[in-house]
Amino acid sequence: MESRYAGVLLPVTALPSPYGVGSFGVHAKAFVDFLAKAGQSIWQVLPLVPTGYGDSPYSSSCATAGSPYLIDIDTLIAQGLLTKEEAEEYTCEYPTWDGAPCRVSYETLFYKRIPLLKLAFTRFDKNTPAFREFVEAGEYSEFSAFMALKEAHNWQALSAWEERYRTRDEEALQKFLTENADAVLFWQFTQYEFFRQWKALKDYANSRGVEIMGDMPLYVSDDSAEVWAHPELFLLDSEGKATEVAGVPPDYFSEDGQLWGNPLYNWVKMKEDGYAWWTRRLQKALSMYDVVRIDHFRGFDRFYAVPAGSENARKGRWCDGPKEALFEDKLDWRIVAEDLGVLDEGVYRLMENTGYPRMKILEFAFDGNPDHEFKPSNYDENCVVYTGTHDNATFIEHLEGQTPQQREIFYTDLAAECEKWDVEFTFDPEEIDDAALMHKARKAVIQIAYLSCAKYVIFPLQDLLGTGADTRMNCPGILSVNNWSWRYREDMLTDSFAREIREAVVAGKR
Repeated sequence: MESRYAGVLLPVTALPSPYGVGSFGVHAKAFVDFLAKAGQSIWQVLPLVPTGYGDSPYSSSCATAGSPYLIDIDTLIAQGLLTKEEAEEYTCEYPTWDGAPCRVSYETLFYKRIPLLKLAFTRFDKNTPAFREFVEAGEYSEFSAFMALKEAHNWQALSAWEERYRTRDEEALQKFLTENADAVLFWQFTQYEFFRQWKALKDYANSRGVEIMGDMPLYVSDDSAEVWAHPELFLLDSEGKATEVAGVPPDYFSEDGQLWGNPLYNWVKMKEDGYAWWTRRLQKALSMYDVVRIDHFRGFDRFYAVPAGSENARKGRWCDGPKEALFEDKLDWRIVAEDLGVLDEGVYRLMENTGYPRMKILEFAFDGNPDHEFKPSNYDENCVVYTGTHDNATFIEHLEGQTPQQREIFYTDLAAECEKWDVEFTFDPEEIDDAALMHKARKAVIQIAYLSCAKYVIFPLQDLLGTGADTRMNCPGILSVNNWSWRYREDMLTDSFAREIREAVVAGKR
């Protein structure tokens, strides 16, 4: 059998920090140390891109840029670019839990973080050879110009810009870039510092035996550098507006489907140069991470197109994507495919032909069907197992949300599965609502997952901790300040907790 991996899913934003959001600093290294102590070999993060409307890392102003929010402030202080007092001045009250910061306030970050980084930039030596080389490479010239223009338009969406800038009138654009050279250079600085700090963190993780699994959204935002700089790669009308947008149709979980609103790719145009834009994007991701998970992988086979302006995703149509052609020269790349949602023979064929690991979700495995593909006894090796993803309820929240009848089916089915793996799990039907029983089930599910043949077993930190609904990362289709904002408290990751996880990993021979 190939190497098997145990890992934890945690966005960098969820790390502790005195500055309102997790970053690449000492707390990130402390989390790596915890993973190593807990016998974990994978840290799966969510996209590290700049967040857009709704604070989602799946709707970004650039598909390959790094979020300035993740730049560690203490590192800038150590470099002499800021003082502690200045950092504190640009920090205000954040939501708390028992007196400790526990939520990200993206509104606060929007108004406070960029001015703080601009202050650091005023003291940064712009003639540093490494920085000049970074700028001259041109990788983030389009992003930096886009962000400078966006700021000049009072942060309005691309569609609201002056036409001469929105349509990239060459004379007007060059005049703007010349007159605002320092503003453009500031955004280059954010990328230079982001990637410098990220490389240091990733190198540290790798030195501790922990690999990083990154996450790549399928789509980009309509308010993005890509749509602005390369409109020909998207299905847009003559005015640069999408006539159809991305989403998924109604299913068991949503009677209206999910209306994402992202512009759709012009796959016919992309095919002309052998999908070079996608190849560059994937190469960039694999230079940042050890493994890359691609979200909504089924969209490469067929994608769902919803008329622009629709209130929901009920009325849409399926269109062909590039299928295997995009991946013919990438079959040995370390890619994980998120293949959840509406599946059909085309998706199964794409998965088989690429050979990328598929995903299994344990929350949905125990419904009384002994042949359910998410049950550990039905796995093949080439898969990634989760209790749930960032879009799902925490495991405890999932059980709490079931009816007593559903919960009894879950426990009965789980007991039968545990017997196959010689893992102890029994229950008294009279205690079907007991909270302790829910945690007993959670630990049993974790243990059989570690025992399974799956190549990757990855759990959200919330499910290892056994936390409930107040720690959920995201509720799809619902705009909420609680989405993407949960952070763990530093005192949660104890040595005894690390030993408990390691013991489960060792028992699973992983």
